[in-house]
Amino acid sequence: RQLLWGMRRNPAGWSRHQLDAMHWLQRSTLKSARAWRLKMALREVYARARVHNSPDQAGADLRAWLSWARRCRLEPFKKLAATLRQRFDAVVSGMVDHRSNAFVEAMNGLLQQAKRAARGFRTSKNFIAIAYLRLSKLRHLPASPFVPAMPK
Repeated sequence: RQLLWGMRRNPAGWSRHQLDAMHWLQRSTLKSARAWRLKMALREVYARARVHNSPDQAGADLRAWLSWARRCRLEPFKKLAATLRQRFDAVVSGMVDHRSNAFVEAMNGLLQQAKRAARGFRTSKNFIAIAYLRLSKLRHLPASPFVPAMPK
């Protein structure tokens, strides 16, 4: 149990039991130990890219990690390495620019809220109108539809 949560958490937040369990894991020859080492190495590649902010250095670090991941005999990491290799330039520019999909996920959450609110609407046109209203973040709208937007 300590291994499961230790592998998911950041090493800075490990409890004493998790620290002991993870030290045992690092010395073991289990597949999960190799997978954890690969995961932590990829995190280090991203962290280094954030620090040095150089596309050339980030590309070199990522190529080294990809080489290790392709030879690791763990199918999920081989698949991840193949995907990262296909989109290599975009991944490197994302690492240097510190981009993530957080904005897209936030927009998706707002869209799902609009979809739940639009259940009573009869057409998709009305749903699209509600989605535009909710996602546009308009500031000049009145609090009530019965109050004029501009004072006379």
